[in-house]
Amino acid sequence: MTMASNTLQSRYTAVRGRSVALAAPLSPEDCSAQSMPDASPTKWHLAHTTWFFETFVLEAHEPGFAPFAPAFRVLFNSYYNGVGAKHPRPQRGLLTRPALHEVLAYRADVDARMARLLSTVAHGAALCALIELGLQHEQQHQELMLTDILHLLSCNPLFPVYAAACDVVPPPVAATLTWHSFDGGLIEIGHKGEGFAFDNEGPRHRTYLHPYALASRLVTQAEFAAFVEGGGYQNPMLWLAEGWDWRAAQGLNHPLYWHRVEGEWYCFTLAGLQPLEGDQTVVHLSYYEADAYARWAGARLPTEAEWEHAAAQGADPVAQLFGVAWQWTQSSYAPYPGFRVAAGAVGEYNGKFMVNQYVLRGSSCATPPGHARLTYRNFFPATARWQFTGIRLARDLG
Repeated sequence: MTMASNTLQSRYTAVRGRSVALAAPLSPEDCSAQSMPDASPTKWHLAHTTWFFETFVLEAHEPGFAPFAPAFRVLFNSYYNGVGAKHPRPQRGLLTRPALHEVLAYRADVDARMARLLSTVAHGAALCALIELGLQHEQQHQELMLTDILHLLSCNPLFPVYAAACDVVPPPVAATLTWHSFDGGLIEIGHKGEGFAFDNEGPRHRTYLHPYALASRLVTQAEFAAFVEGGGYQNPMLWLAEGWDWRAAQGLNHPLYWHRVEGEWYCFTLAGLQPLEGDQTVVHLSYYEADAYARWAGARLPTEAEWEHAAAQGADPVAQLFGVAWQWTQSSYAPYPGFRVAAGAVGEYNGKFMVNQYVLRGSSCATPPGHARLTYRNFFPATARWQFTGIRLARDLG
């Protein structure tokens, strides 16, 4: 085994092991349930990330390839139409079989075969890049596992605890919000070409920014509670028309996971139901809620170019860029100039979702270590609330 193979195998083992560790506090019943169409059971995440390596790596590169279970090709395909049929996403929670122990056996089988492949096959840059894509893909699903588990447990009136000492909690913020000004001008954004990046992070290109200011930190629970108590959810002048209709149809008057208990606000977390902490970052907000709050605060949401430009300055006048909450931007998720979809089924990874979504920047407390980077473009529809999504305020200057 070459040094490069050894390094890739070590990384593969570490990433794959973390997924299983995230599922360890759960019961088999926890791992099988699906709380809404946008979420998936933990068991499905464990199987789908394994399916990725079996389908895209082993099938093409393993001598004498034979699938672990032919039916899994359909059951655990997510959205890759080029691969074939898929089990309907809203019905993943109905897959009581295969059982969790069978999914774990599937993972063990594919992991053993991947280890043999890495130790015996001379693999070039293309294969290494494909395996790295699979690992980055699994890290995305690790974050989804945590957010989907949180949503599932939130549906239980017992408010069950995922992990009492869970560190997937947005940390407190600095006491004072200040504003930092940026001159703007002609800048470059996008991936420079060194290291891994998803295809939607490039090509690097120039864009023009007017002078702007960004808040030094993210919005807190206390600040958002003032918006709630001040009638922010009842004032149509603060909301985009589509957002107001969505809010009214859903009967929303506060953020997801907030509960009023004996006159006090509590928030459901992976560590159970916790009192609202004033200096904690507010999370689990939709684009509509973030935009309405920004309007109420006399500000706006940043563009993704503003966010990346400010984050690239390096002196860190702007805090909480990474590891706290994904930050909504007002930028629609669209291709950069010169973007080209990759050939084959893996080309379906990002490009075909570039419609009716907004870009989020940074990373959250649920993002795996080492997975975030300056140019990362996360994206969700405007109604999404179950992710660790928060608010960075911006203002125009001049």
